Order: sequence, then structure tokens, then C-alpha cells
Amino acid sequence: MLLPQLKQRHAAGDIIKVSLVGAGQMGEGLVAQMEHMFGMRGFVVTDVQPGRAEHALLSAGVAADQIVVTDDLDRAATAVADGFRVATANPTVAWAAPVDIVVEATGIPEVGAKVAYEAILASKHVLQMNVETDATVGWLLRRMARSAGLVYTLTAGDEPGTTMELYDFAVSLGFDVVSAGKGKNNPLDVTATPESVAATAEAQQMNPKMLASFVDGTKTMVEMTSLANAISFIPDVPGMHGPEVTPKTIADVYVPVADGGVLSDRGRVDYGRGIAPGVFVVFTTEHPKLARDLSYLRLGEGPYWALYRPYHLTSLETPISIARAVISGDTTCATDNIPTAETIAVAKTDLRSGEMIDGLGGFCTYGRIEVASSAAAENLLPLGLGPGSRLVNDVPAGQPLTYADVEVDETSTIVHLRRLQDLQIAAHSGGGGDIDLTSDTAMVAAG
Repeated sequence: MLLPQLKQRHAAGDIIKVSLVGAGQMGEGLVAQMEHMFGMRGFVVTDVQPGRAEHALLSAGVAADQIVVTDDLDRAATAVADGFRVATANPTVAWAAPVDIVVEATGIPEVGAKVAYEAILASKHVLQMNVETDATVGWLLRRMARSAGLVYTLTAGDEPGTTMELYDFAVSLGFDVVSAGKGKNNPLDVTATPESVAATAEAQQMNPKMLASFVDGTKTMVEMTSLANAISFIPDVPGMHGPEVTPKTIADVYVPVADGGVLSDRGRVDYGRGIAPGVFVVFTTEHPKLARDLSYLRLGEGPYWALYRPYHLTSLETPISIARAVISGDTTCATDNIPTAETIAVAKTDLRSGEMIDGLGGFCTYGRIEVASSAAAENLLPLGLGPGSRLVNDVPAGQPLTYADVEVDETSTIVHLRRLQDLQIAAHSGGGGDIDLTSDTAMVAAG
């Protein structure tokens, strides 16, 4: 139980010190939530937008005289050691300060890769709220962290972590999980841009790029990619099915076609309209007495049953994963096996040679989940490597981008890490074992 441990730490003054990179909507909510908890506080808040980090601390209820605003590493480290909070625009402070864990919450794949990599090198646990990064290089970051005796994990409250909790529950009880997934709030519109959703974003007090990444399906695709990779499932079809569904019909829909559902086989991830903001797993059992009890407990007549959680509290639940990682070394959700899914970049409009690809939720690309082996065989460009890449070919709207269509940013951390991840996976697949991360080959790949 975490609560007694958090209370004990609070009483002893042994507060879990958290660094946050990215003080947008999610990060700001996390800082505020921690201020209301036992045994945990946000000690470093980093954001490149002037004043935003300090505002996050002040709006959470931290007194102004307890906040040190500085980009200086030594001054920041001294302030944290003395019990003060630090607001900074220098991300290096996040992992250089004497904290227990670094939380990445920018939603920018390159930043997420850089922060996680540097934090691991600085011997800090990493909580990755940036699922876009995780879907691209999470397998490698997880391995790097474990080799250093650290935790790299996704978060409770976001759909992959919340669904993982249901999956772990079902599998721990010996049930056979058939499918897993989430609801989607918005009708899918792969052409959505910050301009087309601007009015809705303003009404909902959201960043229009973030909303566009929800509407165009990118967010759903990367979330289900990270979940699929964590549990070694795959999408049934490119982009998944995304049927209309209700909580009562989940166990009828996300099952094999032979049993009346939409899936070709078991072991699939998917999403649906009508069950947002919930998450689910569908499971079965062949034991007649267990089936009898499930029916008696009003989960349905079988042969498939659904566990459905009708909410996820995003960043407000993140402290649970922070506490589990720091106190117990536990993981909420991460990729330990060879990735089975990939989110690839698809042209949102007609793209022209010479153009630079913008960020996720922008005007150039949207994400689509694919089976990882198929994406690799077709040389398809992982979504997280798109931003900052320059097109060398024209690509029509609706067509996936390949590595041959772009010049990736050779200076970016995420490109270097992805190359190293691909080398490691190739070594595993070929039976060659791990690549020595100190070798010349690895150093070249990692930049």
C-alpha cells in the first residue's frame, strides 16, 4: 500500500523530490496534485516559455518566497538541497538537481527522448508522460534504465498505463486476455489541423495542436502502440477498426469474427467511439466453474467478458506511478519485449519535396498504427522521426512516408536513439544478443 509509505515519508521529512519538464496543461495539473499529497512535491519545474514554470508552482499553492527562479545549475542544486522549489527554463536543471525522478510532459518526441536519455545518464528514474517518444524509442530507453538500475515507465492515468492495470489484474488471475484498448472522444478526422480545430480548442482552453493530434487520431495511435508493445499485442488492421461501441457491448465487439466480433484473431489492440474516456480489456476462460462465477457476478454470460474502467485521470494519477517507481522500483507500463507495433507518419495533405515536416498535431502528417514487422519491411517512417525532417520526394495526401522520402535531422537525439534501438533489435532477432552500449558501433549510432 502506497498511502502508509507516503505518510511515513512525509512525517519523516523524506519527501520524494520530483523534476517536471513541461508545464503545460498536464504538467501544471501534476504540480498542483502533488501539493495536496503526502510525501511528494514538485521541486524543479522546467518550461521554455518565460514565466510558465513559476506560474505552475504559484498556481499550485507554493509560496513565492519558497520559489527560486534560476537557470544556473549550481544555484538550482543548492536551492533544492535547502528545500526550496526551482522554476527554470533550463531543462538540464531537471536532471542535474538532487531529485529522485524526472517527469517528461512536453509531448514533443525529440524533447522527450533528450530528457529521458540525459536523466538516465544522470542516474535519475524517468516517468515518461510523452507517449509519442515512448512509441518511437521506449524499448531502448527502458533497457538503458534497467541496465543502470533505474525505472523508466509510462504513467498511470494515461490510457496505456490505465489499461495496463486492467491487463495485469486479469492476467494475474489467470484469465486469457483477448484484446485491450480505449475510447476516443472525437470523431476521427485525419485532416484536422490547428486551424480547423481552433474554435473548439479555445472553447475547451486547449492548445490547438494538442486537440488536432487527438482529432486526427495521432494520440490514439501512439497510445495504443505503447500499450501493444508493453503486452506484445498488435493492431488487427492498419489504423485499427475503431467501431461504435458501448460499455455493454465491449465483450461482443472486440473478439474474433468467428465469435461475432470485429477482430481476425486474439491478441489485438483497438479503440472505439462511445466509451471515452474509458479503457478496457476483454478476457476469456475455459474453466466452467470460473465462467459460472463470472456469470453469477453479472459480468455477462460469456464466453468473453470485459473489464471496463470508465475514466482515466491523466496527470492527476501520475503521482501514483511516481511513488511506485521511487519507493518500490515498480513499473506502471513499459516495453520489455521486442516492439510489436509502430506508429508511422502519413501525409495529411499533399507534401512537396523541400518542405520541412512540422510537429505532431500540425499540418503535415498524422499517425497510423501498423504491425512493427510490416512497417519495417516497407521502410515506413516512424512518426516520432518526422518532425524536423526535410522531404526529398513529393508525397500525396493519405500515403505513408518512407525513410526514402525524407532526410531526417541528423543532429536529433531521437534519431540517434532510434538507430541504436534498431541495431539492438536486429541483434536480438538474429540471435546475437545485446550490443555493448560502450562499443564504437553503439556510440556512432547514438551520436
